[in-house]
Amino acid sequence: MFGLKEENINNINHIFASFPEVEEVIIFGSRSKGTHKRGSDIDLVITKGDVEFTLLNKLTEKLDDLLLPYHIDLCLFSLIDNPDLIEQIKRAGKIFYTKA
Repeated sequence: MFGLKEENINNINHIFASFPEVEEVIIFGSRSKGTHKRGSDIDLVITKGDVEFTLLNKLTEKLDDLLLPYHIDLCLFSLIDNPDLIEQIKRAGKIFYTKA
């Protein structure tokens, strides 16, 4: 799924699950559209939850600690001010993680 190994998806989602403030994460960009190439980064945006900038930094550190062969770009939807990017996420984004 999304050109990622299931093990990598599970490891990423395990980190999101360890932070109860994270309720929903959307994948967007080339991986959600199926146009990714080998080594393409993983664009993720937290769309629901009580996540502040400090927690975003902690999440980013934990994701970096996974030492995946991909760069993960993680952002907060509430902080995006680019209307084109917001539209792309709404149009082509797919749910990557939902809090159980």
